[in-house]
Amino acid sequence: MKKTSGLLISLLVTASAGVYAESNLDAALKHAEAALEEGHKNNAAKLSLHAKGALDSALTASIVAKSISKNHINAAAQVLQKAIDDSALNQDAAATKDVEEAVNHLKQAKK
Repeated sequence: MKKTSGLLISLLVTASAGVYAESNLDAALKHAEAALEEGHKNNAAKLSLHAKGALDSALTASIVAKSISKNHINAAAQVLQKAIDDSALNQDAAATKDVEEAVNHLKQAKK
C-alpha cells in the first residue's frame, strides 16, 4: 500500500511540475514578445520592464524544466539579462536584437 501511495504521489508531483513549467514558460514568452514590441518602438524603459518579467518567469520555468527545453530556457534567460543591460545603456537596437533571440529560444523550449 505504501509503495502504491508513494508512486501515485510521485506521478502527481511530476505532472504538476510540467504544468508549472509550462505556465511560467508561457508567461516568459508573453513578456518577451511585449518587450520585443517595445523594442521596435525604441522604448528602452518598457523593453527593460517586460524583459525583467520574462527573465523572472524563465528562471522559474527553468527550475523544473528538463533536457533541451531547459537549455533553451537558460539561453533565453542569458540573452534577456543582456537585453536588460543593453536597454540600461540606451542601446535600443542591441536590446531589441537580444529580445528577438530570447523569443526564439522560448519558442523552441515550447516545442
